[in-house]
Amino acid sequence: MADFDRLNWEDEDSYWRTNFGSRAYGSSGTYDYEYYQPGYRYGFESANRYRDRDWKDVEADLRSGWNSYQYRGNSTWENIKDAVRDAWDRVTGHRHAGVNR
Repeated sequence: MADFDRLNWEDEDSYWRTNFGSRAYGSSGTYDYEYYQPGYRYGFESANRYRDRDWKDVEADLRSGWNSYQYRGNSTWENIKDAVRDAWDRVTGHRHAGVNR
């Protein structure tokens, strides 16, 4: 598990700004970093809020909460969920199957 006390959004934002292009959804060129940034932030904040829970236990809540997330911009859950999951996994130290790292 990651050291939650040392994590802050500015560091995560910097990390993802540099690395989002290495992700399958980021390398497609369809959207730039600013499109995915809200997903990374949502994943970061959610992982900190639900520290002791697994992704599979909170994904439905996160999906339903996405439409009311203040930073979501114009993105839909379907388009952003992989970025949310990537940020979640980075914060929690988990990896999920089928994702390039």
